[in-house]
Amino acid sequence: MVLSEVAVERQIFYAVLLFSWVVYMWEAYLASRQRKVYRTTTHVPAELGNIMDPETFEKSRLYQLDKSTFSFWSGLYSEIEGTLILVLGGIPFLWDVSEHVLVRAGFTPEYEITQSLIFLLLATLFSALTGLPWSLYSTFVIEERHGFNQQTLGFFFKDAIKKFLVTQCILLPVTSLLLYIIKIGGDYFFVYAWLFTLVVSLVLVTIYADYIAPLFDKFTPLPEGELKYAIEAMAKSIFFPLTKVYVVEGSKRSSHSNAYFYGFFKNKRIVLFDTLLEDYSPLNKENTEETSENEAAEVKLKAKTANKKQGCNNNEVLAVLGHELGHWKLGHTVKNIVISQMNSFLCFSLFAVLSGRKELFAAFGFHASQPTLIGLMIIFQFIFSPYNEVLSFCLTVLSRRFEFQADAFAKNLGKAKDLYSALIKLNKDNLGFPVSDWMFSMWHYSHPPLLERLQALKGGKQN
Repeated sequence: MVLSEVAVERQIFYAVLLFSWVVYMWEAYLASRQRKVYRTTTHVPAELGNIMDPETFEKSRLYQLDKSTFSFWSGLYSEIEGTLILVLGGIPFLWDVSEHVLVRAGFTPEYEITQSLIFLLLATLFSALTGLPWSLYSTFVIEERHGFNQQTLGFFFKDAIKKFLVTQCILLPVTSLLLYIIKIGGDYFFVYAWLFTLVVSLVLVTIYADYIAPLFDKFTPLPEGELKYAIEAMAKSIFFPLTKVYVVEGSKRSSHSNAYFYGFFKNKRIVLFDTLLEDYSPLNKENTEETSENEAAEVKLKAKTANKKQGCNNNEVLAVLGHELGHWKLGHTVKNIVISQMNSFLCFSLFAVLSGRKELFAAFGFHASQPTLIGLMIIFQFIFSPYNEVLSFCLTVLSRRFEFQADAFAKNLGKAKDLYSALIKLNKDNLGFPVSDWMFSMWHYSHPPLLERLQALKGGKQN
């Protein structure tokens, strides 16, 4: 009987390791196909001749090739690190360290939730430290080399420390309440746990842009003028309950651009990155009354390095927002929330079924105890891994469909021409490579390839 239990434990452990490496090899294979595209497609294809000039095409090719190579090595490291942690018993070791810290602090091992928080703090600290060299290389080598990085080393570390502290201030209290609910929830704890995570996610979405994001970036109201009036008029025309329009100072960390909206019910806000706005982006300003001569020279140098005029004109910005508002009008945001919560409820339900299986804990080195946090980690991260891969692919397919529908919505608003030119500009600004391997694209691209979107806007088939 003992031998059969040990055999089951080993089968679970080896199955987890095997699947992890199968997924890694699959991802590595897909990435190698795309990397081959980057290496071999050295000239602008005929169908892209009117979209991309040879210089920008080559810049985007080299940028994406660098990113792909970096992703290969960082992914390999991550996989080896994860394997070593499992094989060498890193998880039970860290749990024992947490217990030691707990006892030294004057508590007894019965304080499982407190020990879980210590474990979580140590685990996230370990992850932050081991990921730091990769983040530094990505920011100050790859992004810097291709003209995107706007951060200083001091700003980077200050930002990293602030992010870690803010994350702990949210993660630790939420986790402690979740573990407490699971402990006292009885037979239907999974329902209460799901409801709790639903409330937390809605609260975080509500307060993020108003209270959390401003800790990292400066948000200012869009000044009165033609663009603001046009945005308000477009929102009113589709009954979007817009209350405020902000510009976020994204240029202090990166020259990548973006736009989004947030808020529930009758309190919607739109946020525009300053790098999205042609008239607003600091990279387009050689000198201003507010900047010193040295600052202006630095901005000019970075703009020259990037070799581009940043952002979109007002009509193109409106077209981009027309696409974003299309997601709202077509219910994509609500559908994504519903799908996410259905998945969350399913996972908690399955956790309720599996959390009592001692062999699952024993397979990962927990023979004498079954901590709730460890159970959540084992089941959600490892046991559900095959399901999560399938779900991720399905959501990618759905996301691409939503993007086509949002483009079509903007087109119906009369923004097809401006969205067409905006997509080309944004692709150029972000050095997106418009040629992709079909299999890599199918598995990874949550947004359709540029050519497919442009063809749809020109009147081609829309998915």
